[in-house]
Amino acid sequence: MKVRWHIPLILALTTFVHYLDRNALALALPHLAAEHSWSEAEIGLYGEYLLGAFYLSFGLFQIFLSGRVERWNVKGGLVLSIVGFSVVTMLFYPFGGSIPALIGLRLLLGAAESLHMPMNSAIIARTFPPSLRGRANSLYVGGILLALMLGPLILVPLIEAAGWRLSFAVLGAAGLLISLPFVLKGIPSFPAEKNSVSEPVRLSRTFWLYTIAGAANAFCIFGMLNWLPSYLTKARGIPFEGISLPLLGIFLAGIIGVIFWAWLGDKTQERLYWVQGGLLAAGGAVLLVAFASSNLIVILLLMAGVFLQSSYNAQEFATLQSFYPSSRVGGVTGLYNGLTVLVGGVGGSFIPGSIVAATGSLETGILSVAGGAFVVSGCIFLLRRALSKPQKV
Repeated sequence: MKVRWHIPLILALTTFVHYLDRNALALALPHLAAEHSWSEAEIGLYGEYLLGAFYLSFGLFQIFLSGRVERWNVKGGLVLSIVGFSVVTMLFYPFGGSIPALIGLRLLLGAAESLHMPMNSAIIARTFPPSLRGRANSLYVGGILLALMLGPLILVPLIEAAGWRLSFAVLGAAGLLISLPFVLKGIPSFPAEKNSVSEPVRLSRTFWLYTIAGAANAFCIFGMLNWLPSYLTKARGIPFEGISLPLLGIFLAGIIGVIFWAWLGDKTQERLYWVQGGLLAAGGAVLLVAFASSNLIVILLLMAGVFLQSSYNAQEFATLQSFYPSSRVGGVTGLYNGLTVLVGGVGGSFIPGSIVAATGSLETGILSVAGGAFVVSGCIFLLRRALSKPQKV
């Protein structure tokens, strides 16, 4: 079978645009606050609803729609998602003037983007053999990390120059003008496999154990994304204008890690072994932050932690794809990703925040991420033991 590496590269491009659209509101929040004259308390209150609305619909729609859309048309589902989240992002320009309208648009954005990752996973499962899926998946997962790393460099100047509403219109147009043509031309169509999709998927203990691990991993990711900037500025005393370079280094470590661990997982086919050890070591690296005296050591430890944690991201979908036939991967991925986002995304937002509120220490909140990493490692240990026994997955 000819390996078509252009496919995950196209998916990486669409994922990059997807994550710019998703994260744009967080970067635009100061402008929103100024436009509406919000106090700091109102920023916290309204920001919580605006940011959380996305994850609610994003998770729920993945759970309930992915399997149905996969049975309908995998490529069609991807196209529908791109058109949906691009148009919704453009609608922020004319309709972003009130809180109810903004919350409604965020709910629509989450619903539209919900199909994207499950269809990506389904496409990779249908076009790549198991021995190459780690690297194929890592290419489009790398689009996420690239968007996190470059997003502020792209969006902050754009928002400053054009205003937040026009910036959203530009982002939405980019999805239609850049992502969509590549998908229409470069992604193949897949016929429905009627015999395999007529039977319900059996969600075994293996799936649920892996989902718990995925939720704990999502807790680590969202915990870092949500609280790391505040930790660096408030707890470590780094000026806000000076955190761009540390954050760039930390996200770059994640990109390098995804590439390295995906290659290693494909080469050895021992994906869970590397995940178990990587997350155990990642938790240890984060714990050592509490004993670091200099900011340089803190940044290096966080870079090491993100590099090690990316061992999960690199193997995540390739492992899930190995549990089920390729014709069912989209629906299973949607259920898995929806549950992990709902549990881990909410947990990563509220658990560190609650710890900070109770202790008054941002460092303690960041250290809670280590606990999530240890939970992932423990779940993968149990999963490896379960898979080593003769059983039907």
